Amino acid sequence: MLWMTLFHFGFDLNHFGWIRADFYRDPFWTWQRTCIVSLFLLCAGIGQAVAVGQGQSWPRFWRRWGQVAVCALLVSLGSWLMFPRSFISFGVLHGMAVMLLLLRWAAPRLPTVLLVALALLALAAPSLWQHPWFDTRWTNWLGLITHKPVTEDYVPVLPWLGVMLLGFVLGRWLTARAAWLEGPVPRGLSPLARLGRWSLSYYMLHQPVLIAALSLLQWLRLP
Repeated sequence: MLWMTLFHFGFDLNHFGWIRADFYRDPFWTWQRTCIVSLFLLCAGIGQAVAVGQGQSWPRFWRRWGQVAVCALLVSLGSWLMFPRSFISFGVLHGMAVMLLLLRWAAPRLPTVLLVALALLALAAPSLWQHPWFDTRWTNWLGLITHKPVTEDYVPVLPWLGVMLLGFVLGRWLTARAAWLEGPVPRGLSPLARLGRWSLSYYMLHQPVLIAALSLLQWLRLP
């Protein structure tokens, strides 16, 4: 969450013209985005394994899924207002909403070996097969595209489902060794733990707050 905030702060500084950086092609920024999204989805997979291990009911799952889905729609609306030519039609929350459904339905029923095999297949799929049919906004969510769409965020089901599946496998392994997860959170890390419990709320609020603060600073700097 902190890394994501710093990344978005840099993106906002570039958007307001306070720094010059290429967030779409410079490996320094593109690799950071890949790592941040990977951590995000890995943790989501771990969280689902913990939830399943604790017997999370379907109604509770649907409540949380509904929150993710509504937030994804709000992200699309907000990005359309700010970037009408490159708005987010299938970003990280859209991807999570679809992948959580697949994960919740299939992963608890499958053995770990098969989950790992499916994860590797999902990671490799976009390199194994692509087709122009998947290049439209209505079909690019699958990920089998021939070129990346013009959008501010793009997290298709393939290959990213593979990361979430690996997270589920890791979470299943950790919950089988529950003693590793027991005990109080160290005092110095409690703020980070609190941030993790409210990750969706923080995700939705941090960018509007950053943009509003920078807009105010830019307005104050005007002659």
